[in-house]
Amino acid sequence: MPTTDLLTLKAFEPYFEILEAYSTKAKNYVNGHCTKYEPWQLIAWSVVWTLLIVWLYEFIFQPESLWSRLKKKCFRLIRKMPFIGRKIQEKLNKAKEDINKSMSFLKVDKEYVKTLPSQGLSSSAVLEKLKEYSCMDVFWQEGRASGAVYSGEQKLTELLVQAYGDFAWSNPLHPDIFPGLRKIEAEIVRITCSLFSGGPESCGCVTSGGTESILMACKAYRDLALEKGIKTPEIVAPQSAHAAFDKAASYFGMKIVRVALNKMMEVDVRAMRRAISRNTAMLVCSTPQFPHGVIDPVPEVAKLAVKYKIPLHVDACLGGFLIVFMEKAGYPLEKPFDFRVKGVTSISADTHKYGYAPKGSSVLLYSDKKYRSYQFFIGTDWQGGIYASPTIAGSRPGGIVAACWASLMYFGENGYVEATKQIIKTARFLKSELENIKGIFVFGDPQLSVIALGSRDFDIYRLSNLMTAKGWNLNQLQFPPSIHFCITLVHTRKRVAIQFLKDIRESVTQIMKNPKAKTTGMVRTPEDFFSLGNLEVDVGVFERIRQFGVCSHLCSLP
Repeated sequence: MPTTDLLTLKAFEPYFEILEAYSTKAKNYVNGHCTKYEPWQLIAWSVVWTLLIVWLYEFIFQPESLWSRLKKKCFRLIRKMPFIGRKIQEKLNKAKEDINKSMSFLKVDKEYVKTLPSQGLSSSAVLEKLKEYSCMDVFWQEGRASGAVYSGEQKLTELLVQAYGDFAWSNPLHPDIFPGLRKIEAEIVRITCSLFSGGPESCGCVTSGGTESILMACKAYRDLALEKGIKTPEIVAPQSAHAAFDKAASYFGMKIVRVALNKMMEVDVRAMRRAISRNTAMLVCSTPQFPHGVIDPVPEVAKLAVKYKIPLHVDACLGGFLIVFMEKAGYPLEKPFDFRVKGVTSISADTHKYGYAPKGSSVLLYSDKKYRSYQFFIGTDWQGGIYASPTIAGSRPGGIVAACWASLMYFGENGYVEATKQIIKTARFLKSELENIKGIFVFGDPQLSVIALGSRDFDIYRLSNLMTAKGWNLNQLQFPPSIHFCITLVHTRKRVAIQFLKDIRESVTQIMKNPKAKTTGMVRTPEDFFSLGNLEVDVGVFERIRQFGVCSHLCSLP
């Protein structure tokens, strides 16, 4: 051993002697107190204390915080108290009644088919019946619906119907039987990779919609995190990020950590940095986010992703097929948002929104194939053979995939640029006019097609109700209370924007005559439902109300 090392050890010898003396003293103290116990008792107490510590650890350190679980427990106990329990049940019954009334358009004077016809109907009879059903729709053709229908052009509809018909019986699950469909799907992915500046290693898949694209990205990053030894992977996402991330956390045993927004409704990057932990599996940005149409600062968040070596998913489900054409349409964005940004590892973009494909079509992209491999499910032990599936579904409708490809070919780059130009021009016009209406304000600085409205003078849901009475269908939001309007190609025609502004102005003028009046109508948010003094809203109760709504949608009993 080198002389310097020996000298160092000698220098520490007095401290070693002191440490040994204290450890001997502690050992004698413990042994002295244990002499009155038999060996089996010591073993039993050790087992009990070990189990208790393990239980406490598992109880405290769960994906759902201790505070959240304690609140739920308290609310469950409160709901069992006679007076409060009755009050809550009355509110629940009233909410259920309101929901059923609001669904009356599905039930009044309508006969539901509950059994198969004994004899099959003719093609003309089937189509006539379907025509009846389609006549129940909101007048979206007149531009009265927020989002929902993004084109509706007759020629495009006819093309999509033909494309679907040609591939109606095809299934991507069987590429050996339908090789042409496999080629179509690969081309959709490669086209979208090119639009988002993907490199040679970029790849992806076609899914059934934005929710599935988000679910698949979360599943991939969860499995990657599990491989790294993270037991409870966390999704760090802005408060405004889509609810599909909550769904992914619920489905895949992950924890979602929501990050506050700044005054411009963008994610607070400093707050996101503080939210990152050793369990973080992925970061999230939206371009734009659904509630307010605001684009998160992707480059700034990407720097965090690179620094902490965490995947970053950019959710472009809503505006993906707008943002990639903004520059050529004459509306360049200040910051990059795609694979040009170092740190962005995946992007989701819905082709069934501004890609104008039929519903049930979205694309999930990865910067590198190494991420996509974690998304797949491979079953090797099934008696039916090796089962491999790239997405949640096994069998998928080939007709939808073919119709998506047809939309891309039909519009081409010039068609998408022109459509983007019309939509953004209309959105900027509406934003400018709405900002000048006294009594309401626009949230943040929306650059794309969604404009969210709030009010400091009155309950904004009153404006929504009045607009509904005028035939409009707007999206109601919460935290804070707000409403939004999503502009599509349908709204760029027939002076729809002018009529929208006229009805907004008339409604605001009417409300301002009595700004403190309360909103009436169906329950929309937890705050609307229940308040007892300073008691917080029990979100569990509100979840039951939303279950009533879902059940009403599925109910066939008039």
